[in-house]
Amino acid sequence: MGLELDYIYGQTPLDEDEKEGLKIPTITTRKELDEFEQLNIEKAVEWSLTRKFNLESILTEKFVKDLHIRMLDDVWTWAGEFRKSNKNIGVDKFQISIELRNLFDNCKYWIKEKTFTEDEIAVRFSHRMVSIHPFPNGNGRHSRLIADILISHGFGKDVFSWGRTNLTSKSKTRTKYLSALRAADEGNYQSLIKFARE
Repeated sequence: MGLELDYIYGQTPLDEDEKEGLKIPTITTRKELDEFEQLNIEKAVEWSLTRKFNLESILTEKFVKDLHIRMLDDVWTWAGEFRKSNKNIGVDKFQISIELRNLFDNCKYWIKEKTFTEDEIAVRFSHRMVSIHPFPNGNGRHSRLIADILISHGFGKDVFSWGRTNLTSKSKTRTKYLSALRAADEGNYQSLIKFARE
């Protein structure tokens, strides 16, 4: 039968070859997939809370990939690997590493020059990470977790609340989040910063 997924607005569809990377063949629905992914992600969150990271280690391609592996390795064989196809969002697949290096350099500059508040730096980092869209799946969740790690480990502040709900399910909170992302796409980060702390 295979994995049949329904997508809601804002979710990036998986290619058939990406679906074949599913490690748990008994998963056949979006609900089951979400549950298994969430269990894996909770392990990654726990791991992030029991480690110490500095800004230099967070702002690397290795950390970006390692975090994605921690988040989804129980579910997907390609966890931690950059996508090999172009999607409805994100940079060209061949530009992912280049755009990530640009993001790391920009973030280091923002920190050094105090260009933005610490919250805004972390939110801008998350927003740009999701717009690069390095992985086949889990980009939004990955970008929010890495922002939490950046704000807590890099700046010593509380992690973000991100609306205090599961943003992968259709809800008013998800709609509000997507609206804040669209405003950030246009250069207005205030709604996204506010949402991150609600």
